[in-house]
Amino acid sequence: MVFKIVVVLVLFVIIASLFSALYFLAKDKDGGERTVKALTLRIGLSITLFILLLLGYYFGLIGGPGPR
Repeated sequence: MVFKIVVVLVLFVIIASLFSALYFLAKDKDGGERTVKALTLRIGLSITLFILLLLGYYFGLIGGPGPR
């Protein structure tokens, strides 16, 4: 159960980072340094979440396809 909560929290942080990048893109007229940082954070979190899901499946924390 804790694993699922962590996954949902990371998804919310990814979405928040995406919207902050959108805000910085609209607000900053000169350089887009904050936009790039927000998008870099989102990519890093997405890769981390993917690896976390793979490890969760490998160690049995999340289920597979179920009985056949």
